[in-house]
Amino acid sequence: MAGLWEFPGGKVEAGESPQGALARELKEELGLTVSEADMSAFSFASHDYESFRLLMPVFLVRSWTGDIEPREGQQLAWVAAEEIGRYPAPAADIPLFAQFIDWSRAGRA
Repeated sequence: MAGLWEFPGGKVEAGESPQGALARELKEELGLTVSEADMSAFSFASHDYESFRLLMPVFLVRSWTGDIEPREGQQLAWVAAEEIGRYPAPAADIPLFAQFIDWSRAGRA
């Protein structure tokens, strides 16, 4: 989805858990090492795109090792939850924005 800001992650490979896929993708995309034990389920996205149906679990990652670096030529941004809607995003991600804002206001950082 070129030109859109996306949450990190990717497809789950055969024999891999969703958390394992996220750990693998964070390493490949951002150079971060994370443990499944440091992930907690947050929400999920479900969306019908023209050519596929997406069901995406969303996890909070509480700790990691490594320095964040864009390994696939992507731009990165750390933004306050209230600012996330300023970035063009895939349709499946947009409903998650309100949940992130509510979570951040609840002080669950």
